[in-house]
Amino acid sequence: MSRSDRLFEILTLLRDGELHTAQALATRLGVSQRTLYRDMEKLVASGVPLTGTRGTGYHLSPAITLPPLTLTPSEMEALDLGLAIAAEVADPEMRVAANSLADKLDAILPQTAVAQADAWKFAASPFADAARGFAQIPTLRAAIKARQKLRITYTSKDGDVTSRTIRPLHLEYWNRIWTLTAWCEWRGAHRVFRLDLINTAEALPELFTDESGTMLADYRP
Repeated sequence: MSRSDRLFEILTLLRDGELHTAQALATRLGVSQRTLYRDMEKLVASGVPLTGTRGTGYHLSPAITLPPLTLTPSEMEALDLGLAIAAEVADPEMRVAANSLADKLDAILPQTAVAQADAWKFAASPFADAARGFAQIPTLRAAIKARQKLRITYTSKDGDVTSRTIRPLHLEYWNRIWTLTAWCEWRGAHRVFRLDLINTAEALPELFTDESGTMLADYRP
């Protein structure tokens, strides 16, 4: 029996909700208890809700198993947004569950290379103050679609608060950290703004058009 088949068999045996000792499981599967312990560690690491320890036995905690899913980028954004909201609520159990689910998603999602200059975005907890930027998302999305300039107040990573006029170009997320790529007229350059550091966002009556050097295609991280 291959290891993958054995892991599936373990889950099948534990689905009855009863407590199973390592010795009983090892005997049923025809392996040593040491092998059984390694299998249990593998299952736990992959997110299977196993409860129990060596010497006492194991059983499956109540859980919902989802079939393989294929998500669109917008659906993934919605899921990330929901997780970030759940992680900000006062309920400790909900916060723990949100972070646990985020860890499971991060373990299976493709990894995106991050430029060294952007590493500061991950210095804080991915959920820290995330809810602060959520209120700005409708305004930002609408402005990107309408190609409308915005006036924002922004708190830099150094704690300085500035007011600047921007041309919003692209909204995205980096493992639960939401950012806005824009042309900053104050700096005369592209800038990436963290949504949780945008204090206010006001749509201006002025639209913008494509100009060489200011477009998203011109941005170089």
